[in-house]
Amino acid sequence: MSAPADIWTVVPVKAFDLAKQRLAPAYPPDLRRDLARAMLEDVLDTLTGVTGIAGIAVVTLDPEAGELARACGAEVFEEEAGAGLNEAVRAAARRLAREGRGGMLVVAGDIPGITVHEVEALLALHGGRRGLTLVPAHDRRGTNALIMTPPDAMPPDFGEDSFVRHLRAGRVAGLEPVALPLQHIGLDLDHPQDVATFARTPSHTRTWRYLLSQGLVTGCESESII
Repeated sequence: MSAPADIWTVVPVKAFDLAKQRLAPAYPPDLRRDLARAMLEDVLDTLTGVTGIAGIAVVTLDPEAGELARACGAEVFEEEAGAGLNEAVRAAARRLAREGRGGMLVVAGDIPGITVHEVEALLALHGGRRGLTLVPAHDRRGTNALIMTPPDAMPPDFGEDSFVRHLRAGRVAGLEPVALPLQHIGLDLDHPQDVATFARTPSHTRTWRYLLSQGLVTGCESESII
């Protein structure tokens, strides 16, 4: 299978102060804000090490998120960034299409365990074909990453049960969607149980170290850092 050409990665990011609302019953605002920042840094750190992507764009209006993006060499797209996740990603797709880019890889900003190996496996599976490749969330309801070639091949529709919607929309658009479950990309930290699952495995990530600093890593998990 041929390698993908001119794939740009898009990471949509809410304002940190508004992020991770589904964690609100368990965690205070300051912790959720700092957690959102740590997760974005982990995602960007990984993406900058991936071979096979032409560029990275963070879609956000948050000044701090924009600073983090620029610090790692990413561009900041502000068009429609305040209009909700789907409008922001669709605007990014239209922009990439206008610029003649080959495709778009959308990656969630709350998957701190993401690895270079998994992203490169996703790119390799997608290859140079016109199509759609998806990574479902661990519950197989949401979509944590997708590649489309061309970048505006169909309108992304993230949110609850988006995985099934994306499969359906891809077929309607004639894209022959392919699903690739991946352990680390699949684990988004949306709910307290997701945080607990992530915390059980020590890692070099900023997110794990932050959870450790907040006393959210307990028992044998806190005894060694890989």
